[in-house]
Amino acid sequence: MSNAPAKKGIRNPGASGSSSTGRGSVKFARRTSSGRYVSLSREDLDMEGEPSADYTNYTVQIPPTPDNQPMMDGGDHASSSVAMKAEEQYVSNSLFTGGFNSVTRAHLMDKVIESEVTHPQMAGSKGGSRCGMPACDGSAMRDERGNDVDPCECRFKICRDCYLDATKQDGCVCPGCKEHYKIGEYADDDDDDGPSSGKKSRKLHLPGPGGSVVGMMNHNKSLLARNQNGEFDHNRWLFESSGTYGYGNAYMPQGGMYDDDLMDDDNINNGHNDGLLPEQKPFKPLTRKIPMPTSIISPYRIFIVIRLFVLIFYLSWRIRNPNMEALWLWGMSIVCELWFAFSWLLDMLPKVNPVNRSTDLAVLKEKFETPSPSNPHGRSDLPGLDVFVSTADPEKEPVLTTATTILSILAADYPVEKLACYVSDDGGALLTFEAMAEAASFANIWVPFCKKHDIEPRQPDSYFALKGDPTKGKRRSDFVKDRRKVKREFDEFKVRINGLPDSIRRRSDAFNAREDMKMLKHLRETGADPSEQPKVKKATWMADGTHWPGTWAVSAPDHAKGNHAGILQVMLKPPSPDPLYGMHDEDQLIDFSDVDIRLPMLVYMSREKRPGYDHNKKAGAMNALVRCSAVMSNGPFILNFDCDHYINNAQAIREGICFMMDRGGERVAYVQFPQRFEGIDPSDRYANNNTVFFDGNMRALDGLQGPMYVGTGCMFRRFALYGFDPPRTAEYTGMLFKKKKVTSTYSDPENDTQSLRAEDFDAELTAQLVPRRFGNSSALMASIPVAEFQARPLADHPAVLHGRPPGSLTVPRPPLDPPTVAEAVSVISCWYEDKTEWGDRVGWIYGSVTEDVVSGYRMHNRGWRSVYCIPKRDAFLGTAPINLTDRLHQVLRWATGSVEIFFSRNNAFLASRKLMFLQRVAYLNVGIYPFTSIFLLVYCFIPALSLFSGFFIVQTLSVAFLCYLLTITITLIALGVLEVKWSGIALEDWWRNEQFWLISGTSAHLYAVVQGLLKVMAGIEISFTLTAKAAADDNEDIYADLYVVKWSSLLIPPITIGMINIIAIAFAFARTVYSENPRWGKFIGGGFFSFWVLAHLYPFAKGLMGRRGKTPTIVFVWSGLISITISLLWVAISPPEASSSGGRGSGFQFP
Repeated sequence: MSNAPAKKGIRNPGASGSSSTGRGSVKFARRTSSGRYVSLSREDLDMEGEPSADYTNYTVQIPPTPDNQPMMDGGDHASSSVAMKAEEQYVSNSLFTGGFNSVTRAHLMDKVIESEVTHPQMAGSKGGSRCGMPACDGSAMRDERGNDVDPCECRFKICRDCYLDATKQDGCVCPGCKEHYKIGEYADDDDDDGPSSGKKSRKLHLPGPGGSVVGMMNHNKSLLARNQNGEFDHNRWLFESSGTYGYGNAYMPQGGMYDDDLMDDDNINNGHNDGLLPEQKPFKPLTRKIPMPTSIISPYRIFIVIRLFVLIFYLSWRIRNPNMEALWLWGMSIVCELWFAFSWLLDMLPKVNPVNRSTDLAVLKEKFETPSPSNPHGRSDLPGLDVFVSTADPEKEPVLTTATTILSILAADYPVEKLACYVSDDGGALLTFEAMAEAASFANIWVPFCKKHDIEPRQPDSYFALKGDPTKGKRRSDFVKDRRKVKREFDEFKVRINGLPDSIRRRSDAFNAREDMKMLKHLRETGADPSEQPKVKKATWMADGTHWPGTWAVSAPDHAKGNHAGILQVMLKPPSPDPLYGMHDEDQLIDFSDVDIRLPMLVYMSREKRPGYDHNKKAGAMNALVRCSAVMSNGPFILNFDCDHYINNAQAIREGICFMMDRGGERVAYVQFPQRFEGIDPSDRYANNNTVFFDGNMRALDGLQGPMYVGTGCMFRRFALYGFDPPRTAEYTGMLFKKKKVTSTYSDPENDTQSLRAEDFDAELTAQLVPRRFGNSSALMASIPVAEFQARPLADHPAVLHGRPPGSLTVPRPPLDPPTVAEAVSVISCWYEDKTEWGDRVGWIYGSVTEDVVSGYRMHNRGWRSVYCIPKRDAFLGTAPINLTDRLHQVLRWATGSVEIFFSRNNAFLASRKLMFLQRVAYLNVGIYPFTSIFLLVYCFIPALSLFSGFFIVQTLSVAFLCYLLTITITLIALGVLEVKWSGIALEDWWRNEQFWLISGTSAHLYAVVQGLLKVMAGIEISFTLTAKAAADDNEDIYADLYVVKWSSLLIPPITIGMINIIAIAFAFARTVYSENPRWGKFIGGGFFSFWVLAHLYPFAKGLMGRRGKTPTIVFVWSGLISITISLLWVAISPPEASSSGGRGSGFQFP
């Protein structure tokens, strides 16, 4: 046999859908050292030797079948080509950097962290052999299990770079045996059954179609035997196939539509096959809408109407009956009450139609993961999901918190090959980078442990902190032993994470000292003056002894927080499409022989930052993640988290996917999960859980056009983030729910199983305008129709429009190659968004500190819907600031964003007709609610002014006034009780929310209005500091921060209100007691409202007390001075009334 290198036959990717007449269309090609395929003529095939006359590599264009589909692995034992394995290993072991006016570089890293890692998917993993080439210390190429890949029969170990060099020189000669590489020559166990099977020739097995897909089919039908006359027997090939072509095609097997060997006997016996076509089976919905019980929601609506009419009559009565003795007091109160009535109406109208929803995960598994005629091997047909985690400062956001969040994502109950996790480090810190690498290393044991024993929650810190019996519900005998080992490994993991700052500092100091010594040595050798020694930069060094391309501890040019290159590192490369079970080895810590040990893809990303470019804070980082993930994995759905929110329910992702894949799901832009928090004090003093909003307001919006986007824990449809309209939109006009018309966005709804063009998505978007909207990345633009098609629900019901065929997502993803990662680095550069619509129409919207609300509003305004998903077990858990000052600053940022929305084009007044009326009211309330603080502040001073002056808001406490007051109070209490009933919140939570509404309304909301007006009128930009995420030690009080009082000007208004009301009550009480003609009615009226104000300020006062010695003295000094000054000023302006006896000095006097 000739030693000439073997040539690979490559199918034409576009040939699967074309027809051919006569003889098959044949194309010859070979793979170059760079991984590309070049066409060859027949003369090229014989240049270096005569190949076998019996077997030739070529491709026949045939219709697609289950055995021949583009990008499909049809065998049970897939194996990648050598060059492809080398490229995968090269990508996972390389740190890619690049950006503005710089070339994208790939830095090969054999060592990512100080500790040793062994998982074959992880960057810098050990366990393989070293390259056998002289003067080369690289790692030999490895497969998905970490085993060595031997490109030659002599088993000579060689690394990727040396292998590529060898294939370029001397006709692909192996450096070990000096024989030609036989690329792609792997014998199959199956014997050749062709006419020339008796001849001693090796079968050449070809890679998957297109040359870019991982794996080769086990029963490879592309390598075919020819007859001696050179003619190919097409019929024999067709009838050899174990697949089916369906009705009206070349071959239908006997015994029915589908061949029996495509289905497992167990599935047939269990009734999964049933002999029915998918469209003949009864439709099972994935979700259900559960309306509120009529016995609760009907009285709730009735009381809203009653209170509305009572308010109208009361305000009209107040206007017709002014207090002539104190018109100024009457005027202040009536203006405030009119605004409060208007604000209450905006808050209550969107609550008239709350709903509950439920999902059926069993149906989801049956439809997408059960063997069927369209999915004979039972591969997952679920769409891909990209999870985003954003962090910005490792000092304020502890890396241990971020690392445990990553672990909970990697362990989620979702197909591993469909899941990818992206970490955005906006600070570009080496500490975050190495912490993520440590998390990827620990995931090697944590994720299989969670799968083996069905652990909940799958965040290790929370799991090991659970109270109660950990063995409850566990049946495996080795659980206790495994848990003890994993707990020990996790403790060591935390120690390594906590020691990273010191480790990086010591390493950097050592390398910087070495550089100093090299510089001094160079100066001595050259005879230069040592006093003129140039200053060596104090760099930050990575574990492999090279400069960190991101932010250094000591800022330097191109290495500062706002000035560094873009960085991309594939921490965990994409997993293989088939399950990979652990080995049963005594050396292994835990037996994972029956557990799939694959891990989802994990990518570290730090976008490029340069001076002079607006980076748009979190919104800019999220848009960079959208583009990066579109190029690398292109999951049709995106789930975003803050770094302190982790997955508490492993099946939460599946619950969200149910809403996207159900009938009507093609119109759902995002699925919002409620935010739940841990570490909140039991009394929830400052309403941190915000249950009234998440369980009340958001559930009510779910009955309209959908809940708002609240920043984290939200699953997006990627296609909706790109700024496109939904396939069907409804325009609303008139009042409430009246529909005007329903339109279809797509121009050809009958051809709903094909990918569409840009103009099909948006009539205004032509092919020439696509780069202007999305940028100049061809890979990004090519990914858009793919993401749109993969996000469609199954076309298994007549009501499902624009669906996709079942089984269309069972093909494996193509592997990552260096050009793809280089393109991803390009799209995260600082200049990419210039002259595009990113941040204006596409992605997260810029221009507001509350970019989440604006982004959700834009989607609703284009006609999309959203869904609120509340699983029985909380989907995600996070942390919230329990400190009073931190809590007020958090609310200040939210309120400032609302003021920005009110004064921008995102005001709901300017919304389109595609936004439902009550949804418009809800968004209008978002922009208006901070302005209530102005009237609330005045109203909180009115009781004190009433007590000081001796007048009340009404002239007399008449029966009419008392009846109105009683009716308003009763209806308010009744509405609160009914809201507690249908929302499921506790009455105490409702009262805490009322208290904090007044506290924040007189402090944070007031400051937000001032800041917003300054920005709009004076152009003064607003800057906010990142909220610190405290991570308490195990031995510390988790509520210690609750008692810490930090000075802030936000504390002054509530303290002033409280002290003035207390002084006013004392002043009025003393005056009434010592008055010759006491007017107890007015005192009781003013005193009642003062006590109402003080009752709402009780949590604030309790927070100020803190622990002894914690309250800053300046707080009391300033508040006391202001209160005394206002009190004395009022007494001077309006002195107490004289006695009725007429004596000049017989008025009120202190005893």
